[in-house]
Amino acid sequence: MSSSSSVELDSRLLQRLDKSGPRYTSYPTADRFHDRFKSKDYELALRERADGLEAGLAISPLSVYVHVPFCESVCYYCACNKVVTRDHTRATKYLDMIEREVELHLRAWRQPQQASQLHLGGGTPTFLSDAEISRLMSILRRAVSFSPDAEMSIEVDPRTVTPQRLAKLANLGFNRLSFGVQDFNEQVQAAVHRLQPFESVRDLMESARSLGYGSINMDLIYGLPKQTPESFARTLGQVAQLRPDRIALYGYAHMPERFKPQRRILTPDLPTPVQRINMLEQAIKCFKAEGYDYIGMDHFALPNDSLAVAKRQGRLQRNFQGYSTQPDCDIVALGVSAIGRVGASYSQNAKTLDQYEAALLHGHFPTEKGLRLSSDDLIRRTVVMALMCQGRLDFDAIEKTCGIKVPDYFKPELARLQAMAEEGMLVIEPRAVQLTPLGWHFVRNVSMVFDRYLG
Repeated sequence: MSSSSSVELDSRLLQRLDKSGPRYTSYPTADRFHDRFKSKDYELALRERADGLEAGLAISPLSVYVHVPFCESVCYYCACNKVVTRDHTRATKYLDMIEREVELHLRAWRQPQQASQLHLGGGTPTFLSDAEISRLMSILRRAVSFSPDAEMSIEVDPRTVTPQRLAKLANLGFNRLSFGVQDFNEQVQAAVHRLQPFESVRDLMESARSLGYGSINMDLIYGLPKQTPESFARTLGQVAQLRPDRIALYGYAHMPERFKPQRRILTPDLPTPVQRINMLEQAIKCFKAEGYDYIGMDHFALPNDSLAVAKRQGRLQRNFQGYSTQPDCDIVALGVSAIGRVGASYSQNAKTLDQYEAALLHGHFPTEKGLRLSSDDLIRRTVVMALMCQGRLDFDAIEKTCGIKVPDYFKPELARLQAMAEEGMLVIEPRAVQLTPLGWHFVRNVSMVFDRYLG
């Protein structure tokens, strides 16, 4: 397993090599989904899974994702599917729809399935009251039994969650938290309409640790309005003081033509490209100096965190929620706009509440689009995920899994990797391709070589 702890990155190197591209939470990526994939196709995938289990076949473990779209206020940078409202009565109707969706899954499966992972995302999952989250868990458990060691995670808004609420979430079985912080600077927070004092986040993290939460993640964003390398350095110092188990560091993508809330961000307030690169360089150096392992794709974890352990042991996985310690999972995704994976297919629910509800009221899955993977898709998914998660292409393993000859099947791609080898990003061995510590920081660039849809 390649380590990334020894590589030295500077702003000139980052600027030269860092290129935009897919995050590869799936392959093919979600922009390749099409509306010819219907509700009946998703139901067929669920039935195939159930038939395989009944036949005693080796079936992928199950993960469950629930999308809660509601937010009380809008964060201007946000590109997530959300519904901004202070009307909490809307949650009751939404849970009614989730209940219908769960019943459809149970009907397709014929009996409850066991899951090893649950994630509540949004939006703001803690928009739901304690009683509503309790109801949601009861609904889920009609169709899913969670294993005793299941990872149960939820995204929480530090502005609205109290230590008492964290205790109730723990009683419901949640053992992992993700705090959306983004930046601690007050000017930056005001510019993105998300005010949350450092002290409140600190107190919540202390409460979470005292309650026994197994892992706490913190989301940060560089490239926000009013950010400077100097102000972001102070935020990094505060994050280091809190010492979350995991850190997700994202670059802000300003696309006001696509995302209406971003139109409230003034372009002159955004940091320059050089400043963005400097902030990324600062963050990487800071987290490494604080003892964090670089996981990949701007994710960091403390060495004893299960994510870092999984990477060292070659067990790291990647799905629509990012990196995961779980074995390669099928993902049942519930709620408006939620994206899932079952067998050799991907699916996405309707993106508006009206469309989502209409489908369920008519008694069928709210699938809006999806994709049935071809044999080439499955082969390339194996390769892309090996790069993204293990940083290594072992030809023997891929040939055994996929029934191909790697040097023949990927002859053009392997030729293109030569230039990256000369850059020091990877080493081409007789029967393998191995990322270097430098290459881990640009793993998406390497993966893009194998993406047939980018050709």
